[in-house]
Amino acid sequence: MSELLVRPTRSSGKVIDITRDSAKSKLAPDWNYVGFGLHKLAIGEDVSETTGDNEAIVVIVEGRADLSANGKSFGECGSRLSVFEKTKPTCLYVPNDGNWSAIAKTACTIAVCSAPGKSGHPVRLIKPEDIGSETRGKGANTRHIHPIAMEESDVADSLLVTEVFTPQGNWSSYPPHRHDEDDYPRMTYLEETYYHRLNPSQGFGFQRVFTDDGSLDETITVQDGEVVLVPKGHHPCGAPYGYEMYYLNVMAGPLRKWRFENHPDHAWIAERDA
Repeated sequence: MSELLVRPTRSSGKVIDITRDSAKSKLAPDWNYVGFGLHKLAIGEDVSETTGDNEAIVVIVEGRADLSANGKSFGECGSRLSVFEKTKPTCLYVPNDGNWSAIAKTACTIAVCSAPGKSGHPVRLIKPEDIGSETRGKGANTRHIHPIAMEESDVADSLLVTEVFTPQGNWSSYPPHRHDEDDYPRMTYLEETYYHRLNPSQGFGFQRVFTDDGSLDETITVQDGEVVLVPKGHHPCGAPYGYEMYYLNVMAGPLRKWRFENHPDHAWIAERDA
């Protein structure tokens, strides 16, 4: 199994716990920015966490829960029981040195996206109506986007968070592109995680993570609920016929901007479809 693939360690509770330290490996020795956690709660179960030196965007991927943060209650939140309803999620931004909690009102899947905080933004509920939607690509490269907290939305110090729905048989994060150099405005250095879901859940997908020089080249089979780490390089995904793919992206780096370059061999695809 690739060091870039993280599988759930249990079926309930905190099933995934990726920290800035635990993500480091031979393939990702310089990982310093992105963390990702995932909680699966039954009705009535609760979770509470402190953020420490990280900020967090808590995403109710599925289900409904009572949310609170820094002493403020937001009541029952959540807009979909299945991620594949494709409606927009409800999310909660929590700054560093903060705390948050959730009590499940239905079965819940709650993602915690984290990165270094700078005390620059207050607690904020990100409602479905605060999130846009767009479609990118053409033909078998079509995918549908919910930009939860990209740079156009000034809600975070470091985090960039978005979710993507890729129809069956389509490609996504394609043409292959990279954002692994701190050379703004040409490119920004951003680590990235992909939390994958498949529908039906017994499906699988593919993600390749590779650099131009071939020093990193991993082709990974992903199943429902697994996470892929992208420390550098290009990182396209493919969804086989019969299985639609969802993923939740978390990005962070020195600068909260998303600037990338397509692979020179495949850039013509984006230019043709522009």
